[in-house]
Amino acid sequence: MTEIITIDGPSASGKTSVAKLVAQRLGVPYISSGLLYRAVALMCLLENVPAEEIEGRLGKYHLELKPAPTQNLVFLDGHEVSEALHNLEVDQTVSAVAVRPAIRDYINEVLRKIAPPFVIDGRDMGSTVFPQARHKFYLTASPEVRARRRVPERDAVFDTVLVEITRRDEADKKQSAPAKDAIVLDTSHHDLDGVVQVVLEHIEASS
Repeated sequence: MTEIITIDGPSASGKTSVAKLVAQRLGVPYISSGLLYRAVALMCLLENVPAEEIEGRLGKYHLELKPAPTQNLVFLDGHEVSEALHNLEVDQTVSAVAVRPAIRDYINEVLRKIAPPFVIDGRDMGSTVFPQARHKFYLTASPEVRARRRVPERDAVFDTVLVEITRRDEADKKQSAPAKDAIVLDTSHHDLDGVVQVVLEHIEASS
């Protein structure tokens, strides 16, 4: 198997959980593209500068993503920063990072150097980064459902998380459009195993 499987979708649509399980079932690496954007957001916070300023400073950092059996490990200048990438401050910064063309180009080139096979999740993996991918999926769900899913992961109340998800949906609108040939799945009323099974069935049917 030398294929790339892309699983895109908006924030908290379930794409990461689905991508991890699909990769596990297929016995291939899982890659989280969003962690690289979060790492650049962390750079902004560490230097206390906006996204437009960090663009010109990317060269001073050594950013690396290593896929592990159950997660992706992110290293910034040799130090693992994986745990620091999941907090409300990074959530609030990452959209400003993700819309910067130079940052997107930088991260996309890092991703394109990864040898397949793998399953990768993100927002425009199937439409922009890996348009040649044979299997493309786009997961979505209502903002309320996605906010309920995210609350346990954040030290914040439902209303705060819902506002942040709605804001990110608007900020990420350009990057979050599904690829024209992607299979769109609404996960609002499906559990994780159900979505994974549908994805695996589509892959098997078209392989």
